[in-house]
Amino acid sequence: MNLRWHDRPFHRLSAIDVYTILALRERVFIVEQKCPYLEADGLDPQAHHVWADDPNGAMMAYLRILPAGLKHPEVTIGRVIVAHEARGTGLGKTLMKHGIAVAGDVPIRLGAQAHLEKFYTDLGFARVSDVYNDDGIPHVDMLRTP
Repeated sequence: MNLRWHDRPFHRLSAIDVYTILALRERVFIVEQKCPYLEADGLDPQAHHVWADDPNGAMMAYLRILPAGLKHPEVTIGRVIVAHEARGTGLGKTLMKHGIAVAGDVPIRLGAQAHLEKFYTDLGFARVSDVYNDDGIPHVDMLRTP
């Protein structure tokens, strides 16, 4: 898959970037996962955004990185998405490796859907919580230390 990678702080996103990010997040998290929640949570302006798009400009994968202290004491990776049409290609692992590299050699926390625990464990994260319900979906907190 021929993809272009981007990583930008919010103030460097274009209006089209923001629209495309929100459209993918809503398509996956709200529509596909049938999970109505407040997508515009107020954290995007402080986040660093990482994504890959195809040669036609279609966003195939996305995540955001929140600075330490904003949501958790550690840097937080969240809103991890691979578009439906790109799943099963290994893009999720590549996306996370990009996100980890952008975050740097620091402790990183994420809230993983419980069924993806092994995926994140394979990337160096360890479970640090019991299973909890986040908008109707079982999650676990995971931490990666350098």
